[in-house]
Amino acid sequence: MTIGISGASGQLGRAAADLLLERVDPGELVLVTRDPSQLDAYAARGASVRRGDFDDPQGLREAYAGVETLLLISGADIGRRVAQHAAAIDAGKAAGVRHIAYTSIINPSESNPAAAAEEHRGTEEALRASGLEWTMLRNGIYGDLQLMGVQAAIATGRHVHNGGDGAVAYVARADCAAVAAEVLAGSGHEGKNYDVTGPELVSGADIAALASERGGVPVEAVSVDDETYVAGLVEHAGLPEPIARFLASFGRATREGQLNARSDVVETLTGRAPRSLRDLLDAADRA
Repeated sequence: MTIGISGASGQLGRAAADLLLERVDPGELVLVTRDPSQLDAYAARGASVRRGDFDDPQGLREAYAGVETLLLISGADIGRRVAQHAAAIDAGKAAGVRHIAYTSIINPSESNPAAAAEEHRGTEEALRASGLEWTMLRNGIYGDLQLMGVQAAIATGRHVHNGGDGAVAYVARADCAAVAAEVLAGSGHEGKNYDVTGPELVSGADIAALASERGGVPVEAVSVDDETYVAGLVEHAGLPEPIARFLASFGRATREGQLNARSDVVETLTGRAPRSLRDLLDAADRA
């Protein structure tokens, strides 16, 4: 069976590729990216590296040729992703792909105010309508992305967030990659929606407590409204307002309980307990 990864040069794609190379012959792995030179090391290991761009459907058909099972990693072009992903799905179908696993989001429903939910929902709908076999990998928010925030909280004595009393089961990117590798190389995953989460729900107050514990200094959890949070990201983090609002939407979703899924998918599929946010912090300290 030939396995493909679309978006293979990103962190998730590389992590999944590394795991797959431990399980399958390199000649059975196709890595698709806009810039193949970024994956020269994988080509040297025997994987096929091909150029593919969401905005070039014909090129995608050629890139996906011979692939039976494809990991479609969601793109970063916010606002254009449904059309781009649909083009990739169509290209996969035309190329003979049988099964697509797509990296979605926890609870991509209309009730979820997280700004990414609509595009993930649209992509899931396109994939279900394609006639292909599918698996939805509904990845939680990466715990890896919280590490800098914890360091900032230690430095300032404040963890500012707009998640209210809500909580999220932050997941390690490596665990998402492990689940993806199992779905691609394993069997029986067709037609499944997998919530891929960490082991425990973590609130803003919990993050402040972790930061206080690790830094040995008091850290206060400061819950603010969305507008205050956006203004802080613009003023103190230097983010453009549209990006700040995009990020703030996840705090609102957390506050409203739309991202509070917690599952045993990581352990069930990989045989290993998922990493907690504390585990990720410990690993960062050792690095």
